[in-house]
Amino acid sequence: MTVHDQQPRPPRPHRPRSRVLVPAVTLVVLLVSTVLLAGCAVRSTAHGGIDRGGRTAASATGRAGGETPRDASVFDDSLPAVNRLDPGLLSAVRHAAEDAADDDVDFVLNSGWRSAAYQDQLLRDAVDEYGSIGEAARWVATSETSAHVRGDAVDIGSWDAATWLSDNGAAYGLCQVYGNEGWHFELRPEAVDEGCPRMFVDPTQDPRMQR
Repeated sequence: MTVHDQQPRPPRPHRPRSRVLVPAVTLVVLLVSTVLLAGCAVRSTAHGGIDRGGRTAASATGRAGGETPRDASVFDDSLPAVNRLDPGLLSAVRHAAEDAADDDVDFVLNSGWRSAAYQDQLLRDAVDEYGSIGEAARWVATSETSAHVRGDAVDIGSWDAATWLSDNGAAYGLCQVYGNEGWHFELRPEAVDEGCPRMFVDPTQDPRMQR
């Protein structure tokens, strides 16, 4: 046996435990992140955020953005214009529609919830029609101020239905808000006991439009 053979062999390198734990920790982090992101997506969808197609409700157009077919029903839950309305408003409108039907008056939903993109489109169309943003503002709000974008307003047709609701809406907490828009109604729960507040001549007099 040589002197070289008698020397002890160097110890086998020790693998730090941290290298073993890193993949496991990374996997746990990824799993937790995935669950959290999925939860956020579900909450966003429920509040008008990201939809199943990855788009935001605010940028949706066409039927998904709140456009309604002719003779749209306030009972049609398949329409975003209906199912994205404030629940209290929708309940009041449906109650009123049921009672109006007893008087042979049918409610048609001309407009309900609208996406921001649809509202912006309507405002551009109004500017083209009326010639200026100032005149258009008497009829169409911006997407930042519109009660429709918040799901807090409905436009009711026909004229018979709008007239019926103007005459009887306070009993359901539904009030015409603007003198120049006989079709536009919003929920005012206090109106059941106190009656509807005085109307604005048009939206330009509404403090909410000045934001």
